[in-house]
Amino acid sequence: MINILLGLRQRDATGEGVYLDIAMTDAMFTFAWYAYAIGHATGRFPAPGELRLAGGSPRYQLYPTRDGKLIACGALEQKFWLAFCHTIELPAPLIDDRADPQATRQAIAAIIAREDAAHWEPKFAAADCCATIMASLEEALHDPHFVERGLFAHQVEGPAGASMPALPVPIAASLRAPPGAKASPRLGADNDLLQ
Repeated sequence: MINILLGLRQRDATGEGVYLDIAMTDAMFTFAWYAYAIGHATGRFPAPGELRLAGGSPRYQLYPTRDGKLIACGALEQKFWLAFCHTIELPAPLIDDRADPQATRQAIAAIIAREDAAHWEPKFAAADCCATIMASLEEALHDPHFVERGLFAHQVEGPAGASMPALPVPIAASLRAPPGAKASPRLGADNDLLQ
């Protein structure tokens, strides 16, 4: 998207269009910025699961519950970590996760796995600890926050008349088209425009 906007800006500034060659995989390195920087700064790239935000810390993990839901823990700051440890009643010797991160991670996993998500949800909601039950995609589609923001108010109608919600794009409501159904183009309908 940013390349398209930059191309339009360049067109506005120079009066000439640009050819954009954009590969989705090129963007993956921006998501690995921390490991990229460490590798180039130190000469040694981190191994999988080594970095704090990539599996190396018990404070930043996904922990399965007894009923197969996942708890997302992002308790990086000490106050959140202590609140999380208190909420799950982690034994005191394991709270200092620097001593043995693997032992702390295993103990947390065992504690979380003893109960269903319904047990943990109100506890995490009451504790300011940066942990929550992860919603499935289907659950997220029905979340009142997203529904009230109108993310799913647009529909795409197929040639046979069936419709489905359009993929939401995070564009401000004031810049979006009015809600409703929009017909999808037939396969090849605009091919003559390419000539």
